[in-house]
Order: sequence, then C-alpha cells, then structure tokens
Amino acid sequence: MWPISNAATAVLGRKVLETIDWDGMYKRFGQPNDLLVRLNVFNFKVTDVPVEPLYNIGEKSEIKIRRIIFSIGWLLVKMFFWRMKEKYIIRDFHPLIFFYAFGGFFSLATVVLFARVFYYWYAADRIPSINALAAFFSFMSASLFTLFAMWFDMEANKDLKKKE
Repeated sequence: MWPISNAATAVLGRKVLETIDWDGMYKRFGQPNDLLVRLNVFNFKVTDVPVEPLYNIGEKSEIKIRRIIFSIGWLLVKMFFWRMKEKYIIRDFHPLIFFYAFGGFFSLATVVLFARVFYYWYAADRIPSINALAAFFSFMSASLFTLFAMWFDMEANKDLKKKE
C-alpha cells in the first residue's frame, strides 16, 4: 500500500483507502480515470473540486497527446468492461447488462449489414430493399439499446455525486 498522508486520509476517508486496490491502479496519466471507475464500482460518492494548477516558470507539460490518446482510450474501454462485470454482474446484478450486450450485438450487425448493402450497391449497382431495411433496423436497435443502457447506468449512479 502507498504511504498516504493524514490530509489525504481526511479527503478520501479511511474506508476508501482500505477498499481500493492501490497497487493494481494505473500508474500514469490515466490514473484519475482509473480511480473514478474504482470509486464507482464500490459506490463511493465523489464531488468536483476546482483546483488551480501551479507551474514553475518555463515548466512544460510532459503529456504527448499522440502517445497517450491510445493508452488512455484503451484504459477507458478496459475499465468500462471491468466496471460492467464487477458492479452489474458480480456485486449486484442489473438488467442494463443485457441492454449493453444487445446494443453491442446490433452495432456489430449494423456494420456487417451496411457493408453488405454497400457491396451490392457497388457490385450490382442496386440495393436490395430487404438488406437496406435490415441494416436500418439493426442501426435503430443498436441506438435504442445503447441509449437505454446508458440511461439505466445514469439512474443507478445518480446518488453517487456529493452535493456541494
């Protein structure tokens, strides 16, 4: 476990410090994202605190956008699936898992069906109406399932923001 000061203990709280796996946490620029996901999984409340960054004269940020965009993007995708598994399957089952799963399935089907539509459009210079209808149905289903899953997710987490 990392050495934590008394000030950090007062801000985070002893229960948070004992619950979070600090050694398994992401160690680079994506650490705040990792921490927020872990706090969400354990249903800890968080609040936004405005902070003014202090820089020394001539100091430059070490962030290289081209390098971190993929690593933080991958971290967010990985943590999303970890949160779905931990929070909504293992700890307390929630049906939003089915909505996300169907949204993902229909999104994949949409890509395949639209590829087929464009293939027939290019190769045969016509679009079979049943293919176009299936592609649009799949797109609408993917959109609705994903939006409902996000809505359920927001509702399940609405009590986790501390009032200021």
